[in-house]
Amino acid sequence: MTKFPASLYISINWRGRPLTDYQSVVNLIAATKTTTGLMVKARLDKKTYQRGIKVPPEELENLRIRPHKFHGEWNYTFRP
Repeated sequence: MTKFPASLYISINWRGRPLTDYQSVVNLIAATKTTTGLMVKARLDKKTYQRGIKVPPEELENLRIRPHKFHGEWNYTFRP
């Protein structure tokens, strides 16, 4: 296990590169690898999604979402 979070490696990969458009961001994300060699796939999704859709509480419970300690409202893991 690495001592650095994956986001740090993404930041290192982006160092010194201007993020001038969406494709630049997608390309940099796609060029990121973890220390164990896992590759990241990325593509820009231009689809417009309907806003305000609510997931029923019982459906959310079945997803087994596990919030992270740091900003659990943004960072979470889905368990099988």
